[in-house]
Amino acid sequence: MWIPSKLTRPARLHNAILRPRLLDLLQHAPAYRLVLFRSPAGYGKTTMAAQWLNEHPHTGWFNLDDNDNDTFRFANYLLQALNKATHDACLKTKAMAERRQFACLSTLFGELFAELQDYPHPTFLVLDDYHVIHNEDIHDGMRFFLKNMPDELTLVVTSRSLPPLGTANLRVRDLLIEVDHEWLAFDEEETTRFFSKRVANELETSALSSLRAQVEGWPSALQLIALHAQQRPNHLAESALSLANFNRSHLWDYLAEEVFDLLDEDTCAFLLQCSVLDMFNAELVMDLTGRSDALMKLEMLNRYGLFISPLEGADNWYRFHHLFAEFLRHKRHAHIPEQRIALHNKAAQAWLNQNSPQQALYHVRKSSNHELMVAILSDHGWNMFHHGELKLLEECIASLDKSMLFSSPRLILLRLWLVQSQHRYHEVGDLIAESEAEMLANNIVFDDALQGELNALRAQVAINQGQPEEALLLSEQALGQLPATTYRSRIVATSVVGEVHHCLGNLSRALPMMQQTEKMARQYHVYHQALWALLQQSEILLAQGAVQPAFELLEQAFKLIKDQHLQQVPLHEFLLRLKAQILWCWNRLDEAEEAAFKSLDVLAPYDDTKSLQAYSMLARIAVTRGEQDKAARYLQRCNELMECAEYHIDWCANADIANLLYWQQIKDIDSVGKWLRQAVEPDGSCNHFQQQQWRNLALANLITGQIEQAQNILTMLLESCDKHQLVTDRNRNLILQTVISKHAGDRSSALAHLTEALRLTNSTGMVGNFLIAANDIQDLLQELVDDKMLNELSLHRARQLLRDMSSKERHRLVHFDEAFVEKLLNLPDLPELVRTSPLTQREWQVLGLIYTGYSNEQIASELDVAATTIKTHIRNLYQKLNIANRNEAIETAQELLGLMGYQSA
Repeated sequence: MWIPSKLTRPARLHNAILRPRLLDLLQHAPAYRLVLFRSPAGYGKTTMAAQWLNEHPHTGWFNLDDNDNDTFRFANYLLQALNKATHDACLKTKAMAERRQFACLSTLFGELFAELQDYPHPTFLVLDDYHVIHNEDIHDGMRFFLKNMPDELTLVVTSRSLPPLGTANLRVRDLLIEVDHEWLAFDEEETTRFFSKRVANELETSALSSLRAQVEGWPSALQLIALHAQQRPNHLAESALSLANFNRSHLWDYLAEEVFDLLDEDTCAFLLQCSVLDMFNAELVMDLTGRSDALMKLEMLNRYGLFISPLEGADNWYRFHHLFAEFLRHKRHAHIPEQRIALHNKAAQAWLNQNSPQQALYHVRKSSNHELMVAILSDHGWNMFHHGELKLLEECIASLDKSMLFSSPRLILLRLWLVQSQHRYHEVGDLIAESEAEMLANNIVFDDALQGELNALRAQVAINQGQPEEALLLSEQALGQLPATTYRSRIVATSVVGEVHHCLGNLSRALPMMQQTEKMARQYHVYHQALWALLQQSEILLAQGAVQPAFELLEQAFKLIKDQHLQQVPLHEFLLRLKAQILWCWNRLDEAEEAAFKSLDVLAPYDDTKSLQAYSMLARIAVTRGEQDKAARYLQRCNELMECAEYHIDWCANADIANLLYWQQIKDIDSVGKWLRQAVEPDGSCNHFQQQQWRNLALANLITGQIEQAQNILTMLLESCDKHQLVTDRNRNLILQTVISKHAGDRSSALAHLTEALRLTNSTGMVGNFLIAANDIQDLLQELVDDKMLNELSLHRARQLLRDMSSKERHRLVHFDEAFVEKLLNLPDLPELVRTSPLTQREWQVLGLIYTGYSNEQIASELDVAATTIKTHIRNLYQKLNIANRNEAIETAQELLGLMGYQSA
């Protein structure tokens, strides 16, 4: 007796979402012999095939199960499905099968094809769940079927494993369409539609994107999460942000029932052992399990669709699907907990055999095998340090007790350098003292080599704490104590000598020392130090006015980071910071902003105090654009950071200039005066950061009307620039000197200083400081141009600066913040329509951004809201102000700004 449901395609598709990208892939299927849907359980193979063929009139469907391994049963169901699809076009062959009048499937199929030779309609035959078939006679018959079937017939197979149907040959002949798990996994757009159809509460796109990434688009997992959300809607946002908040018992039940419980005992044991690894190859698994057939086993697992995937771009490396890996770990903890420590120890040794100490340390930490951890850190720690594995190293060292940590001088030095390299300078001195005391207690002899390494570290700490003379003494002592073979500390000591000369303004001596440091560091593969030397060279060249060569050195540094995988070391932030500073000076603000945001991404794993430079740069960019509300937000963050940590003068000076420029722009003289009263004067003016802080003091004095004090500072700064050949700082100082001379009433001196500043800018390209001082120097520039007082190159530069200063982009960047709106609404001559139909604060902001020239999408991005929300705000403000379009909005904003004293461009 035949079972009708085995010949019925799935009909309950009301909850399935349409998937146009897959339907587009399948639209030419009639031209192919085989369409293969192949993926692990739960990827929607059957649903997708049913959705695709739902409207096709000539489709036969055969739902397979284990009983269909009987050749007679298989043949009869297949012919019934095909007869149904062709509307009784193969009745004779069907009768032969029912009477068992065939020797083998090939004979039967030969009769079938003869009977169908004149059948005219494109037809699909679906074999659903073909992975349950293991009868070789059936496989042979289906290979014959595929090779000889009529052109009007297309076979559709869904399977968890790769069926032995000659797919390689079909693939080469372009007769095969493959829809694998990557195609079947939901993309972000499909995930959004899927949840909007099932869950009433709207979720942020970013939350759904995070959820999709965590489950790798696996439809069954998304379905179970959606069901969970329907029952507990308040928990969906939490589940979307982290699967840790989602009850995964239903997922585990599904994987056990559909996958794990169907495997033999040997395969289950193999999977549980492999689950200790995040990724693996045959050698690694062989070392872990002791199995010589590891490669064959892995290939079998991959072939049979057990949620295992080859790693992209890596030969014979695999990983489990994230959720399946978690399921296996869950099973391992439940069934073989006694093997946990042994498996992690074996995994650690296996990774060491693969020359991957990072992975080995992960497993050693899991097994708490501190003796093996010390051995790995001693043998591989410095190499990992030079490649930026700072966080992992510090976590491992922190887990050691004192007796193990202080038993090895190399471990002690590694610990100290980890703290130093992450700019925690205030901790290093205490740790050195503690280390020396512990080494004495452990009878560790302080020979010259060890003392030299400690002195090299002390020298680095001294220079970072602003003690160049002490740093020079310690670095020279270190170089005298260190043997030639102790290359790392010799590189550090040489670098410190270069830094000392940099800080003391001896740039011509500092540059070759840093070039020597880079050469040594590259020679001995100390890439962390090579990167530092490159950045120091760039800063020196920048100070000397060679801005373009300094920028080109940064490109070399980016290449070094990429080649040596140093993306997450703190020095990457330093590199991005230097790039942003130069780009700001060149008025390439969008690129500078991008570099600053990237530096925040680099610093994400570290504490917030490291992000001061990034936020101060973002604030300066916002001030330059006139984005006062955005600048205020960034500066608030800067000031919070400065209250909770101590910073080098360089960091403070950059944050201070952003604050001063902002206060100057909003005319907050009181805040400038308050800052000036508590500001500390630098000890000298022979380097760029001391120059910046003195320039900050001069600007503050100028803003508060103390012209004479400002002039005294500038006179001193310009003399120091000449003495130390600080070309770029001279360029900046001349611009500020121009403003001071103008405010002092000495216009001729102002014009002379501005002329000299333009001459220097022709080589440095530094225009940012001109633009930030536009209100004070624009008329002077115009006079130089009108009176033809400049050479041709300077004249071209001056005209370009005037165009930049008068461009609508600069003068339109006015944001209607709360303080601005409050002043506006209190004006006596404000139009009555504006006064009686007040806009909300958000609508004022939108009006300001329309005036700026932003599109709806740019406004949405700026205010971090949806584009549809912006359309609503625009409609509301149009109604309140009785305007009809964007041009009228711009005119209205311009009139209001005129009432506030802003001149239109």
